[in-house]
Amino acid sequence: MSGGDAKKLVRSPSGLRMVPEHRAARSPFGLDEPPWVPDKECPRCMQCDTKFDFITRKHHCRRCGKCFCDKCCSKKVPLPRMCFVDPVRQCAECALVSQKETEFYDKQLKVLMNGATFFVTLGTSDKSELMVCRLSNNQRYLVLDGDSHYEIEIIQISTVQILTEGFTPGGGNTRAIGMILQYKVPGSEEVTQMKFTAGEDFNCNRKLSASWLAAMHKATKLLYESRDQ
Repeated sequence: MSGGDAKKLVRSPSGLRMVPEHRAARSPFGLDEPPWVPDKECPRCMQCDTKFDFITRKHHCRRCGKCFCDKCCSKKVPLPRMCFVDPVRQCAECALVSQKETEFYDKQLKVLMNGATFFVTLGTSDKSELMVCRLSNNQRYLVLDGDSHYEIEIIQISTVQILTEGFTPGGGNTRAIGMILQYKVPGSEEVTQMKFTAGEDFNCNRKLSASWLAAMHKATKLLYESRDQ
């Protein structure tokens, strides 16, 4: 592990977290811990309105920071976007979201890091180059390797449009065949566009490319959510 990607174990009121030593090295998909609603501001459960007393204790959801009774905040679910080492207490609504995100971290993130092959067209050029596209291990860069080499910082990506085909009037499923990605060049306001097209040479490559694009679509949603926090 390089010095820039070094991590440290920290304890917060919500639990143990394994975080990057430098904030600039954090994953672009990460979320900050929310501030907890002060105890004095929540005399009742913010879900079922049960009044708190010596028997009914207050619990804070680690994802939203709101205050609940034990019944409404009993689930302990992994929360990798906040770098928690162990599953943490969450309200029912947040637990459902976190459970869906766990699939991204367990499966789709690995697909992005393993990479897939695409024909890549830069800007308005009419020439494309066969390149292997993958997410870097620290999740901060989209790395493209062919005769040329590009490293696009994930936080500089402004839009991602997934290209599909296969829709039929009968409601048939569409298939991802490529994407158009726009990103800002660091140090300027210039926006560059890249078009990724799956190759049609091998059926297995098309399947791998489609899986990679589906994972990229999910990653984009998480990226936008992180920015909006």
